[in-house]
Amino acid sequence: MEPVIIGALILDIHANPLTPPISGSTVPGQVLFTPGGVARNVAECIFKLGIKSFMIGTLGIDGPANVLLKDWKLSLEGILRREDISTPIVSLVYDANGEVSAGVAGVDAVEKFLTPKWIERFEYKISSAPVVMVDANLSTLALEASCKLAAEFNVPVWFEPVSVTKSRRIASVAKYVTIVSPNQDELIAMANTLCAGKLFQPFKPDESKLSPEDIFRALKPAILVLLENGVKVVIVTLGSNGALLCSKGNPKNTLNKKFPKSGEIFKRVHSVCSPDRFFESGSSLFAMHFPTLPAKVKKLTGAGDCLVGGTVASLSNGLDIIQSLAVGIASAKAAVESDENVPPEFNLDLISDDAELVYNRSKILLVHHQSML
Repeated sequence: MEPVIIGALILDIHANPLTPPISGSTVPGQVLFTPGGVARNVAECIFKLGIKSFMIGTLGIDGPANVLLKDWKLSLEGILRREDISTPIVSLVYDANGEVSAGVAGVDAVEKFLTPKWIERFEYKISSAPVVMVDANLSTLALEASCKLAAEFNVPVWFEPVSVTKSRRIASVAKYVTIVSPNQDELIAMANTLCAGKLFQPFKPDESKLSPEDIFRALKPAILVLLENGVKVVIVTLGSNGALLCSKGNPKNTLNKKFPKSGEIFKRVHSVCSPDRFFESGSSLFAMHFPTLPAKVKKLTGAGDCLVGGTVASLSNGLDIIQSLAVGIASAKAAVESDENVPPEFNLDLISDDAELVYNRSKILLVHHQSML
């Protein structure tokens, strides 16, 4: 069974200045072409963790597409290629801390050409997938087609928000979505969209001084909106503060499909991350914090995509959602220590060791047995 990944393949142009950027001028630095796109990064991460996935996307027949496909090891069957498609390109300028200071995205081809009709051609892949991941680069119609098709076959859907603006596309598909993985700003935008108002404001205190419990309490109202609108699991990425895993009831029971318990990741991680460590619960609201691990950060782009990829790969191998997210965070650590969006390779021994550390340092923040409202 192959996870199906639907969304953007993008050529990233990374500009890394050696000195602080100056408006209206150039500074010395390094400019790199790097394969990117949320969905493409996720698919590559899954592959490098030893699991084959099926990618549905679109590319032109041009130079940027050739760069993207140079080391592509997965099937091209699901990738629509035409002369009139301009391969999506994103240009990013980084600051000294490895964070994006400015960027321009030309990704219209994803919305224009990745249509419901093209996606529905691969019903046979979607129907047998352990997980379908969609990124919010898709048009609303394409998102609806993907999510409805997965729901028809009882396949869990993972919605990756991509950006604050595109995260709002959750509105028409929330009832079909099993897992979402927003950062804090995307979470607020999604909650406001589902409320049809601006009830929630961005959360921007000095997070280094806040405990995971404090952060959860601040974000809890927005998280509840997503859960009340049909989403089963909310994973909020918190940067250096790790991630929150929140769900209605026990998150282990939210994936409505049984996966084969096999594969290299399963064998390595299941033996060191006991599924019995975190108790079964039938509560109304469950919240758990996962820490990050110390890392030698080179850049931050790709970390979120590798968190998703590592988690999807692990779920597809039969690990539960808590074990899988620990692998996702270990995969994200490897990403920030790499110059590329996805590391050239993953050391599975190191991923397993890091996942064990994350798993053992994670803690349950809330098990609430009353009504969530």
